Amino acid sequence: MADAKKTFIGKLDNLPNYKIYLNVNHLEKGLYTLKIVYKNKVIKKTTFKK
Repeated sequence: MADAKKTFIGKLDNLPNYKIYLNVNHLEKGLYTLKIVYKNKVIKKTTFKK
């Protein structure tokens, strides 16, 4: 019996065209909340401590 050929297909989402860098070196020590807003809605919320 011959082996059947296997075909694998994958799809990648669009890669980002732009990058945003946040330099936290000049922030004072403390707890911060970062909110990313798109069309007046928060799409990502994260907290970090310096």
